[in-house]
Amino acid sequence: MIITGKYPNLRMRRARMHDWSRDLCQETHLLVSDLILPLFLIEEDESKEYISSMPGVKRHTIESACSYAQQAQALGIKVIALFPVTPNALKTQDGQEAINPDNLICRAIKAIKAHAPNIGIMTDVALDPYTSHGHDGLLINNEIDNDQTIALLAKQALVQAQAGADIIAPSDMQDGRIAKVRQILEDNALPNTLIMSYAAKYASALYGPFRDAVGSSSAFGKKDKKSYQQNPANHDEALCEVALDLQEGADMVMIKPALSYLDVIYHIKQHFKRPTFAYQVSGEYSMVKAAAANGWLDERAVVLETLLAFRRAGADLVITYHALDAARWLAEG
Repeated sequence: MIITGKYPNLRMRRARMHDWSRDLCQETHLLVSDLILPLFLIEEDESKEYISSMPGVKRHTIESACSYAQQAQALGIKVIALFPVTPNALKTQDGQEAINPDNLICRAIKAIKAHAPNIGIMTDVALDPYTSHGHDGLLINNEIDNDQTIALLAKQALVQAQAGADIIAPSDMQDGRIAKVRQILEDNALPNTLIMSYAAKYASALYGPFRDAVGSSSAFGKKDKKSYQQNPANHDEALCEVALDLQEGADMVMIKPALSYLDVIYHIKQHFKRPTFAYQVSGEYSMVKAAAANGWLDERAVVLETLLAFRRAGADLVITYHALDAARWLAEG
């Protein structure tokens, strides 16, 4: 950086003296349209709506999800992301419920499209909500079989796209799945369905509350997903993953989690100049909620500062469980 002046001719505080001058010189902005609202879905007969490890977040029936989608649309949120809670009776070793065209998520897509037609719907493509073992792929001889998994993921993506999903979001971190999904969409006259790849999904300790929310934590037990999710120590590997997924046909890429990986967000955006998403994951959300509940943090201030940090790092859009609150706060000014 070249400094073109010196004190006292250059006083950096001048532009910080007033609200209007700070706004005038603000480099990064956070808008409601930068936010994506995630929703957890349950069947009508499920009774456990509230998620103890995620205060303020609930599981939604299809009817409730339609209402929340309308609220999000009214606030200016452009996209919602859907995550199903599969009844235990439908979970199997091979996750076949994922490709049922009448499963919970496909029915929810159709209903939401009827009630909130102007909001985009993003759907998760992974097998962990549907497998009895809780992994994102097919477990064969105690190992995830990559190639058999991606064949099933492509079928899962197809039923979701045929139900009306606007953005297909593979979150499984299997090799080659973006190419497989793109091909099946092309072969079935769905060339305009977007693919948002979880290209850099790290094997993080911050996913625990999410697994509680979708009911996969008990099945998952003490196993981990390190054989397919990224090593938190690695940065360059993330750039390689993004490059491969873009070559295979991804329209957008995701970095997950967000706060611990701002450097990865920054370098991916700088290097590829493509739509880049960040996921403020369940553990990040729950830490803020817990600290705020204890009076240790100002929730509104911390949430908006953190979301702004994701934008400053280079994220074009942020998936966050704070989306509805943040949208209201931004509307208040």
